[in-house]
Amino acid sequence: MERMESMCDKDCPCNDGCPCQEPATMKACILRVCCCELLVCDLSTCQEVLVHTENACCFQVGQRVCIEYSGAMTMSIPPQISAICIKPLNHCGCNCC
Repeated sequence: MERMESMCDKDCPCNDGCPCQEPATMKACILRVCCCELLVCDLSTCQEVLVHTENACCFQVGQRVCIEYSGAMTMSIPPQISAICIKPLNHCGCNCC
């Protein structure tokens, strides 16, 4: 998972160039498909992550995907992210967002 650590806090005057607003990507394998969410396993950390997306029904268990998200991740169990886009990975794993 490529993740931009948040450099912002409540005192940060964030603007459009703030690094905490840059998207991140995660390559993952889908473990469960539900209405408006996917449970995935991050391929780089083996961590389960809940992904909120309106397109959940377009994917299937076992499929490998690349997820683009804001970089923000909750500290819940499992952690949660909101997808900006999700694309299937091709067999060599090089078709990412």
